[in-house]
Amino acid sequence: MQALELLLDPDTDAVVRGEWAILGEAGLPSQADHTGETNAPHVTVLATERLPASDDELAAALVPLLPLPVRLGPAVAFPGRRVVVARLVVADPALLHLHATAVAASRAEPTPLTSVGRWVPHVTLARGIPADRVGEALSLLRVPGHDGTATLLRHWDSDARRATTLT
Repeated sequence: MQALELLLDPDTDAVVRGEWAILGEAGLPSQADHTGETNAPHVTVLATERLPASDDELAAALVPLLPLPVRLGPAVAFPGRRVVVARLVVADPALLHLHATAVAASRAEPTPLTSVGRWVPHVTLARGIPADRVGEALSLLRVPGHDGTATLLRHWDSDARRATTLT
């Protein structure tokens, strides 16, 4: 799997990591449980099986759109075989433009959840929340909206386990 991810400014990154810690302290799964060096709060802009565009092509199209203001919204739960708890990111015109530009510039076939018109921008806080503890998890995440900035874009290659910052 290939992904393009927006990384957040240090203050916003700290807000998200604080929420990871809150979940962990309550004995719930949290993204903090993933200790790989590339684990960082991010917004996945595009996920795809194959990314035809080069990192240089993607950088040329997308880096000029950064930095980009982002607003963290409410916490939500996405149902599925593993419940995901996330913080929504307000989909304003600038963020939607970056997303559409990323899809076009990538020349990729995005996964259904990252396709134009279906994408729900968010920052994942936890995966695998037990269904009977979803309410508890959401009740712990009462941080009001937070205004921040998406500062960097990276290409995550899960096959090679490599993250490349696009510059």
